[in-house]
Amino acid sequence: MTIVLSTPTADGVSEAIAALREWQHDEAPMQLHPGDIGWNYRLGTAETAAVVRTWSRDGRILAVGMRDSPTLVRMTVAPDAFQDEVLARRLFEDFSLPERGVLPVGAVSIEAPQGLLLHDLLTKEGWGVDEPWTPLFRDLVKTVENPGVCIEEIGLEQAQDFADVLRSAFNPTRPTREYRHKMSAAPFYTDARCLGAYDDHGNPAAVVTVWSTGPGKPGLVEPMGVHADHRGRGYGRAITVAGAAALREMGSSSVRVCTPSSNVGGVATYKAAGFVARPEIADRIRKV
Repeated sequence: MTIVLSTPTADGVSEAIAALREWQHDEAPMQLHPGDIGWNYRLGTAETAAVVRTWSRDGRILAVGMRDSPTLVRMTVAPDAFQDEVLARRLFEDFSLPERGVLPVGAVSIEAPQGLLLHDLLTKEGWGVDEPWTPLFRDLVKTVENPGVCIEEIGLEQAQDFADVLRSAFNPTRPTREYRHKMSAAPFYTDARCLGAYDDHGNPAAVVTVWSTGPGKPGLVEPMGVHADHRGRGYGRAITVAGAAALREMGSSSVRVCTPSSNVGGVATYKAAGFVARPEIADRIRKV
């Protein structure tokens, strides 16, 4: 059967997310998660649909990708298709040929889970590896400890708190209160929670958004940030613990996150919150 590459409509993104939800399990390698697409909804519904790609055969979605930037695609495939040679060759072609509309000419990157046959093809054709990232996982079988600070759910009314912390933590201009409003349009936002840690004066110190994929499946932390005025006081650990507790209440069996290995402070924060680091991974890169 022919493999079909598609860019879904805004409504069709739900099918891609449904496939991703089905593919998540605790023993899976770090891979594209429905929460990654959910977080992208902060940029808008139409904007998110425009960066999603699906590869299907005989009506079944076998692979899902998302352009996280003009030169980076994050993707994964169905568990039973990791070694599918026809799919691997089609993915390689679509990533290599700019006219297919996945990646442009020049230097580009692919985030793909370990174990894909695709990696063998990329290596054979001279693709290299980028800087290492550290995947971190926490099991949620046992009750999660008390975070030790004031935690509140961040609804639409607290959207400015969400924006203020993210802007301080990551970018001085981009995050706005609209991020929180637009995220609520994600097809499965009912399975997500946005939480804030507040200091003794009621000021927002840290925020986290967590994404569940249903009972018995791993959830995702994306994003977590601490306001610059509150760094070094344990708020990163506390808000991450609170996020883990929220996911456990929603039935998640574990929680995962991935951060650049160079982000030593971030890795330490997640470890302090009970996460265990797994072997480093890296994006595949095609240089100019």
